[in-house]
Amino acid sequence: MLRVLFAGTPEVAVPSLRALAADTEHFDVVAVLTRPDAPTGRGRRIAPSPVKTAALELGLPVIESDPSEDTFVDELAATGAEAAAVVAYGRILKQDVLDALPLGWYNLHFSLLPQWRGAAPVQRAIWAGESVTGATVFRITKGMDSGPILAQSTVSVGEHETAGELLGRLAEDGSHLLAASLQGMADGEIIPVDQPQGAYEIARKIEVEDAHVRFDVPAFAADRQIRACTPHPGAWCRLHTQEDGDRDPSVLHILAARPAGNDPAAPAGLAPGRLCADKKHVWVGTASDPLELLEVKAQGKKAMNAADWARGARLGEAAYCD
Repeated sequence: MLRVLFAGTPEVAVPSLRALAADTEHFDVVAVLTRPDAPTGRGRRIAPSPVKTAALELGLPVIESDPSEDTFVDELAATGAEAAAVVAYGRILKQDVLDALPLGWYNLHFSLLPQWRGAAPVQRAIWAGESVTGATVFRITKGMDSGPILAQSTVSVGEHETAGELLGRLAEDGSHLLAASLQGMADGEIIPVDQPQGAYEIARKIEVEDAHVRFDVPAFAADRQIRACTPHPGAWCRLHTQEDGDRDPSVLHILAARPAGNDPAAPAGLAPGRLCADKKHVWVGTASDPLELLEVKAQGKKAMNAADWARGARLGEAAYCD
């Protein structure tokens, strides 16, 4: 039985923790490393990480220490862990920490490495229009997501799938890949393979300003941007209506949208950014076909169906987004 330290923080890491904890034939999860309780949500209340919540439900000991502290290596040794399983932990580990466990640290990363190393691999894959992505288990080394690979699995990206939806699928599928990889490594059945050298895309973190949607691009490009930024940090644009006058435009969050394609209901010749609404649809022009807004959240309002929002928004014929 492999004695494992689990390190993770957000909800996407919970399926892997639960999978390892449930497999008591092969794994003994001796402790869970996560970030300290932190402010979260609109009310900024102090709350535990999703991984800590799951660990406490499972009756597992929780470590919230800073890995950069001098005493951390001794704390690791006290757990008796032989290896560590890492999923979205969010902290950089120094070499002395990586060397502290005899069988090493292993990360579940949500891309087909070496492509999309970095913080936002799922979002960047969708934004780039990739039809296939996957998950990789690799041994953590000093470089960013560059250690030798134990195993990979692939999934198709849904035509209308958001980053949140795809990440949820990968988290579940990847939990089984991680468990099988750790077991194979411990049994000597898997020999890690070095990643190929070359220039690969880096999955840079998506900031709020990156999620500002442009409409002077083809509909497919705006659609990819919106799906990549959903749910975090959330796609948005500036809304201009006839009632704005000298006021600054308001912010409109786009929660769901879809290119018009061959939809006969879509208006023809709609200029980029121009809004057009009827009883059942809200369209915004792009550099190609219109984009249909399906669900939106106006500034200071709750999320709602775009057509319902438009009926109360008094958009006017000159309304547009940029």
